[in-house]
Amino acid sequence: MSDAVEVKTLIIDEQEVSARRGQTILDVARENDINIPTLCHLEGLSDVGACRLCLVEIKGSNKLLPACVATVFEGMEVSTNTERLQKHRRMILEMLFAERNHICAVCVSNGHCELQTMGQEQGLTHIRLPYRNPSLNVDASHERFTVDHNRCILCTRCVRACAEIEGAHVWDVMGRGINSIVITDLHEEWGSSTCTRCGKCVQVCPTGALFDKSKVGTDHPKNPDFLPYLNLMREAQ
Repeated sequence: MSDAVEVKTLIIDEQEVSARRGQTILDVARENDINIPTLCHLEGLSDVGACRLCLVEIKGSNKLLPACVATVFEGMEVSTNTERLQKHRRMILEMLFAERNHICAVCVSNGHCELQTMGQEQGLTHIRLPYRNPSLNVDASHERFTVDHNRCILCTRCVRACAEIEGAHVWDVMGRGINSIVITDLHEEWGSSTCTRCGKCVQVCPTGALFDKSKVGTDHPKNPDFLPYLNLMREAQ
């Protein structure tokens, strides 16, 4: 079998592009400076298609596919920003804002929140859905960090960073549907868990769900861009 890389030719938003076999639509789009919005995706972590904001249209299919996990094929024609997709993305964002308690004015991540920024970019001006206003706890038992379940959007970045980058497997998801929450170990308090205190989960959180107590009240955005670097260093070893 030839070791040559198999090249696929496809069209994204009427632009002809090339891709390698096994690449995702999102990978190819970003290589060609085509923006597809995401929240659960983060370079350096595996993709799970949780947020569904990266949905795209494929010619010949009535289904919307998540670009972060859908692989390319020869002759594929992809649309990333149709009116149908814009409506879907705004509705997804509305559901995220309505499901928990996202009060931007009093949030520690106000101004540095990916959910907030995404809402602005997608033209979200109001929420048409009734707010659920669940009564969720805030766990401040950890000496350095706090988890506020009211701000969590279940992107599972923290779970994947802890498992795939740190190798600690402290975080996981408990429950189903709207009752799901992220937990440490067997639902123990964060301060009593087997957490290694590395802080990677905090850095990759896109909202104010996980935050560093020492940074509250300061203009200190999170920095998830270190993950690709850590992966490169690990591969080099």
